[in-house]
Amino acid sequence: MKRRVVITGMGTVNPLGTNVGTFWEGLLAGRHGIGPITQFDHSAFKCHFAGEVPGYDPETFLEAPLPRRLDRFAQFGLLAAREAMRDTALERAKVDPFRCGVAIGSGIGGLNELEQQNARYTREQLPRVINIFCIPKMIPNSAAGVVSIEFDLRGPNTVVSTACASANQAIGEALRMIQLDLADVMVAGAAESAITPLGVGGFTQLKALSLRNDNPGAASRPFDRDRDGFVLSEGAGVVVLEEYEHAKKRGAKIYAELLGSASTCDSHHITEPHPEGLGAAKAMELALRDARVDPTDVGYANAHGTSTNKGDIAETQAIKRVFGPHASRLLVSSTKSMTGHLLGASGAIELIAVALSLKHGVVHPTINLDNPDAQCDLDYVPKVAREVRVTRAISNSFGFGGHNCCLVVGSV
Repeated sequence: MKRRVVITGMGTVNPLGTNVGTFWEGLLAGRHGIGPITQFDHSAFKCHFAGEVPGYDPETFLEAPLPRRLDRFAQFGLLAAREAMRDTALERAKVDPFRCGVAIGSGIGGLNELEQQNARYTREQLPRVINIFCIPKMIPNSAAGVVSIEFDLRGPNTVVSTACASANQAIGEALRMIQLDLADVMVAGAAESAITPLGVGGFTQLKALSLRNDNPGAASRPFDRDRDGFVLSEGAGVVVLEEYEHAKKRGAKIYAELLGSASTCDSHHITEPHPEGLGAAKAMELALRDARVDPTDVGYANAHGTSTNKGDIAETQAIKRVFGPHASRLLVSSTKSMTGHLLGASGAIELIAVALSLKHGVVHPTINLDNPDAQCDLDYVPKVAREVRVTRAISNSFGFGGHNCCLVVGSV
């Protein structure tokens, strides 16, 4: 029999703030975190805005020498993990470090470092100018590594890199580790920082980004007929997963129970979703089966909801396929309408939002939904948060490559 797994700690750094409280307050208020790009000169680019972490200065947030040794994405991952570990109040002296692990994903990894060191070498044409920390800063597992070092977590340690499904799949892997008695505690989530010339330029060339430069706050508009692409954002989300009896024994605060997860692949196109959402629907169906939850018992779905034309339609169709007539009664909202798209880290902050929705009996809105697309006809909780008691919820993440992952969450 699989062991029960609960969420006992949460941490985040994202465009709405640098802690869970500020993030949650912003979601309920329908506040966005989108503004002009400050990390590089964007004047030659078609897109001039993004979802940056507000007021972030690594020298202020992190002690030396970490700002010099960690890429921006790993810095975010460490900060989110620190908040989550403080929140869980786990006394390390009382746990076996080999029973505590890490699963922190990233869709892209150290893109900042890659660009900076390539620019240095191109300018000087001398290998010796390359930063000694270049490789450790670039590798996508550096966030997982530094978190394990900081907290002496010696159990299973992994990184998942499945584009925008990375966080959900990392959390799903952590769930399995505990369910199968390979760990008692897992620090899980994802981190991302790709607001760079290559990141913005590359996604623009794919015609994936919104170009609403005249009104960035209204650019991320999932399920709206006037959407024109997603908003590139950065940040991290980390949760502490713990075996239920282990958490109960030490009197831990429990936010919610992680009931199940499942992953599939579209096998359709490297960047576009299956037009009928078949892979996404199967991931939801299998996750519900894994959680032993009937679709009619689910009250809320945190959508992938990126604000892309094909993606929002495909996800709507997938939800209808899985939930049938119950889909019309399901509350669906997109966190990305306010935060933008944190790529691989999105699923982690969205799981935090789901856990808080279950705990506090309120679902955050989808903002900027002024003119719903005729093909997107579910209840997306437009513009205003809704007080409602939900006991079962799902959270979707889909990524380039056709990756689909769904998490099922329950109240405790």
